[in-house]
Amino acid sequence: GQGFAFRRKQKVERQYKRLLKKGRKVPSQQDDQFTDTYPEHLKHLYLAEEEMLEKRRRARDDSVLSEEKLNKAVDPCTFSYRPAMPEGKIKKKTANQKAIEEYEKIQAERTRKKEEAEKRKQQREAAQRLYKQKKMEAYKILSKKTKRGQPNLNLQMEYLLQKIQQNT
Repeated sequence: GQGFAFRRKQKVERQYKRLLKKGRKVPSQQDDQFTDTYPEHLKHLYLAEEEMLEKRRRARDDSVLSEEKLNKAVDPCTFSYRPAMPEGKIKKKTANQKAIEEYEKIQAERTRKKEEAEKRKQQREAAQRLYKQKKMEAYKILSKKTKRGQPNLNLQMEYLLQKIQQNT
């Protein structure tokens, strides 16, 4: 029932849990202090419950130790900010994690497209510069004049000869 002894037991449990959260260990003297004041006809129940709690604590401590071993076994070079999961368990991703992954994919795709566009633009500009340079050289050669203002047919013939030789 919800009697005095039950409330006292819950209060002690809450105090113990608070101390566990703070990282302090509860002295064993406190346990002895409460076992002495148990009513005789209920003493065996309280003692059995203490044993169960002790087993749970041991199991929890063992699991904490095994987690620490797993964390120490991780190679520091392959460290990630995501918590290490045991190999047997596959956790489902939360909606937030899915959204973050989707966002990262979209961002990666955008940066890849930008880089490709920039590369194409640079190639096009380089091709245009080369084309203009060749065009300018041809114009200079073909527009040369003699002293009397006539077109220099000798240079034009040399230009045509070079063009034929490059094509073959």
